[in-house]
Amino acid sequence: MSKLHVELERFRVIVGKEEKAREWMEFLTTHLEEVKKTLPTEKMYVESIFEETIEGVMYLYWVSYQGMQPGDVVFSDSLVDKKHLEFWNDCIDPVYPESILKTNVIMIQDKIREKMN
Repeated sequence: MSKLHVELERFRVIVGKEEKAREWMEFLTTHLEEVKKTLPTEKMYVESIFEETIEGVMYLYWVSYQGMQPGDVVFSDSLVDKKHLEFWNDCIDPVYPESILKTNVIMIQDKIREKMN
């Protein structure tokens, strides 16, 4: 069975770009079938995005369950990936350091993990 990389990352949205970030999330939601077609290349089994506002600043959190050595989204020819990266470059604060939270425990049923190849 392939190894599994599980990650929770936090990114700060540029102040004033909150509505654009919500438009981005709506774009991903309304194009979900197209987005799901890009996941195998990235060896992405599960990817979820969460939103939080702390002291008036919006943060987006990515939770991903991914196989090892995935294809990089920046090299994708997919139109939804290109649009996703446009939103990313427009909304995510490049000055704020990427925050990757430490993974302590991964709990997945064996029958589900066996399908992640």
